[in-house]
Amino acid sequence: MDTFPPLTCDWDGEVFRPIHPRRADNYLTVGERYSIVQYEDRSAATHNHQFAWLYDAWMNLPEDIADQYPTPEHLRKRALIDAGFYDETIIDAGTNAAAIRVAAAVQAIDTFALVFVRKCFVIRRTAKSQSRRAMKKDEFQASKTAIMEVIDELVQRREAA
Repeated sequence: MDTFPPLTCDWDGEVFRPIHPRRADNYLTVGERYSIVQYEDRSAATHNHQFAWLYDAWMNLPEDIADQYPTPEHLRKRALIDAGFYDETIIDAGTNAAAIRVAAAVQAIDTFALVFVRKCFVIRRTAKSQSRRAMKKDEFQASKTAIMEVIDELVQRREAA
């Protein structure tokens, strides 16, 4: 196995001792050498705050845009994309007509993706994962702040119109 979950250890001044030795035995081999990297876990409070706030925002979306976001997850992923937290794939379909057909197929495969056509190209953007494994504490906080701003701006624009 190339990677393993963070293993909490105590430092006694000479040796790192795993808090849960049996768990360490499941991932580590006696006699092997391992590099230690500090793991910054984000708090459950900030993680849960994002999802509670997101649910409230989704429940209070203006009626004219609510159908664009059938679930809080749709809203979260679109906000991540709009905030720049996305992975992008570009497909050269050869012609604009072919790109339109390819885009329809790509969108049908992943309803969370933002798919659009530029000339003969299909651009597919998918939200970056906010999982603890995929995003470190600082990046999660930046993405959380950014999606809250995107959603707030979306709602404010609709209310002003």
